[in-house]
Amino acid sequence: MSILKETAKVVCQKEISTDIFDMTISFPGGAKEAKPGQFVAIYCKGGERLLPRPISICGIDKEAGTLRIVYRIAGAGTREISTWKEGDTFEIMGPLGNGFTPKENKAIIIGGGIGVPPMLELAKQMDCEKTVVLGYRNADSTFLKDEFEAIADVKIATDDGSEGVHGTVVDAIREYAVEGDTIYACGPMPMLKALAAYADEHGMEAQISLEERMACGIGACLGCITKSKTKDHHTNVNNKRICKEGPVFDAKEVMF
Repeated sequence: MSILKETAKVVCQKEISTDIFDMTISFPGGAKEAKPGQFVAIYCKGGERLLPRPISICGIDKEAGTLRIVYRIAGAGTREISTWKEGDTFEIMGPLGNGFTPKENKAIIIGGGIGVPPMLELAKQMDCEKTVVLGYRNADSTFLKDEFEAIADVKIATDDGSEGVHGTVVDAIREYAVEGDTIYACGPMPMLKALAAYADEHGMEAQISLEERMACGIGACLGCITKSKTKDHHTNVNNKRICKEGPVFDAKEVMF
């Protein structure tokens, strides 16, 4: 699979929750190659911010030649991106990283916080029995919930208990007695650590997408390393590059 660097165009963009933006990008080459779980690197304009911003892919439309990203404002770069309007052009690189490997068995698809968007395209593409478990801060921040509900059985957990189960996604799995053969998940590290332990306890496979700050996005700078149980052929130590070998890993390979 080739990595493309091209000039892309904003098709549309809107704010869907506080500091959460939903943007559709015209990027035909990237859309043709992209898979659920991968990401793109978006370059800001003007040159004062040299490094690209890595953002997970939320939707793929190969026929239209578009990608959809849903992201949170986290700093000056993403704040600039949030101001772009229909027709604006910018440099983009992708698709990057290794995505999910869907299995033909019963799936539990899990997203937490800004880890929710990458799970939508996976849920859409998986033609199997599946349950989606989503973790949010509160009932006012349940962005994309309706889109998941249109394609799967959805369970919700919130930090404050204002919707669904009061607690974590693991609490929701236990409360609703969610069953499955393979876990697919993206979210904050404590959530992924808990899910890895849950999968191990129940003899399940877990594919987890790690969130990490990245610099180059292509594995050259070694700035987004996670400890692993096997040696990396690139460095010959127990490290994996999240942008290159990941962001999706078998949970058994990651050392939390």
